[in-house]
Amino acid sequence: MKTSPMFSPVKLGPFALESRLVLPPLTRSRSSQPGNVPNALMATYYRQRSTAGLLITEGIQIEPRGQGYAWTPGLHSQAQIDGWKLVTAAVHAEGKPIFAQLWHVGRVSHTSLQPNGDAPVAPSAIAASNVSVFIETGPGTGALAEPSLPRELSNAEVKDLVQLYAQAARNALQAGFDGVELHCANGYLVNQFISAHSNQRSDEYGGSLANRLRFLQEITQAVADVVGADRVGVRFAPLFVSTDEARVYLGLVEDNPHETYIEAIKLMEQIGIAYVSLAEADWDSAPELPETFRAAVRANFSGLLMYAGKYSVERADKVLNAGWGDLIGFGRWFIANPDLPARLQNQWPLNPLDGASMYGGSEVGYSDYPRYQPPAIDA
Repeated sequence: MKTSPMFSPVKLGPFALESRLVLPPLTRSRSSQPGNVPNALMATYYRQRSTAGLLITEGIQIEPRGQGYAWTPGLHSQAQIDGWKLVTAAVHAEGKPIFAQLWHVGRVSHTSLQPNGDAPVAPSAIAASNVSVFIETGPGTGALAEPSLPRELSNAEVKDLVQLYAQAARNALQAGFDGVELHCANGYLVNQFISAHSNQRSDEYGGSLANRLRFLQEITQAVADVVGADRVGVRFAPLFVSTDEARVYLGLVEDNPHETYIEAIKLMEQIGIAYVSLAEADWDSAPELPETFRAAVRANFSGLLMYAGKYSVERADKVLNAGWGDLIGFGRWFIANPDLPARLQNQWPLNPLDGASMYGGSEVGYSDYPRYQPPAIDA
């Protein structure tokens, strides 16, 4: 294990990462209410996991309309910015970089989560199907609900959203983040613009693939102009599966996912971002990404490539050794094992994950997972 490429250093933009193990975005719904404000408990959680080479936050809504789940944190108020300062200071105290994942759910929301109880916004007025959102039903209690029917964004509102992403990037810098990742995956707003299944617009943001990629291109460029392209990452979820399988992943399956995402990645190469993150299907029987796609991604992007999606050590080493990727995100393992790199490198046993405490709650199942303690040696 000590010779695994996962433990070799790598340069990401201006940052020298000590390993290729990444804490990927993981929704945990622990922000303080009211106001969806990051707090000291969250700072403890991220500091514990600063054993990773790079940390990426859970999805952070860039504006009030961007929320689709109760108790997820924002980055659009001064209180939220100040709360994130606790987190970034805690991670920086451990000498690690941390990126903010900028998130807008678009149509994957509910009127009870929207300002004034309005309809969610989306590229087109097409409801999200076979997915659920999480709404608050009382103090500290919630329930799953079907997403509400969205309304179509006007052309001017789309352009305003580009500026909201830029403002969120400025807020991230004020909060002390080292960079940002754009959440363009899993059926949320940017993915909704990319997909022909959710985007039926007739203006310059809809129709052809080039038009459907325009929103992605504009927000990425706007954010890169704020923080620097070498401090920007973008996450995609290119699904090469059936539509029925993708429903459990909030995913949108394109008629030609290879073409769609290679064209998207070419745009990212033109902007010169630091990394592209590919979230793979992670249910038990999900197929691997086609090797032809992995090779095409590498051929068309000169930055770092990150993969995540129920990776094992063996699968991670295969991707790194083949040259397909440079970074690996370990989600479930990092939740339960704040000292994950040491456990993997030394082949120590892993803590089991408590699935019941994944979303919302207290420190239980959040910051109370123990580090490995070697057995005592009898004298």
